[in-house]
Amino acid sequence: MNMLLLAVFPLAMIFGAVWDLATMTIPNVLTVALAAMFFVLVPFAGLGWEAVALHAGAGLLMLIVGMALFGFGWIGGGDAKFVAAIALWLGWSDLPAYLIVASVLGGALTLLMLWFRTLPLPLFMLKREWIARLHERRGGIPYGVALGAAGLFMFQHSVWFEAAAQAA
Repeated sequence: MNMLLLAVFPLAMIFGAVWDLATMTIPNVLTVALAAMFFVLVPFAGLGWEAVALHAGAGLLMLIVGMALFGFGWIGGGDAKFVAAIALWLGWSDLPAYLIVASVLGGALTLLMLWFRTLPLPLFMLKREWIARLHERRGGIPYGVALGAAGLFMFQHSVWFEAAAQAA
């Protein structure tokens, strides 16, 4: 069970980031599975009902905020759901730091993407659909990359990492 405590969240962060980079989408099945695995693994992390409710509240708040940002066209719907599932796992205690890290990484990613779009692409790269899509000047930014990277960064401070370390 320790392996699941250590593997589920990081693997979901990597998968979400890579998928968003390649397709500019984050699959619903990923966010639903990530949320479901939170509730499956809660007993093994030693979280009580009050802590679970607080984690759920953090996830719900970020879903509402994310959907509002999606409504304004500032982020994608997949990003909004992904950040809510991440908040569910991290809870209130790690959420402010996560949002700061995700914001900094998102800003850096945006600047990097804007710079990348000024460069001429070699022909072999233009033939790769996902690279050509990322290079489009009016294209979106795959914020799932920043959200996933920030989740990986914060995981080492989470109750999940601590629970796995104590059980080992």
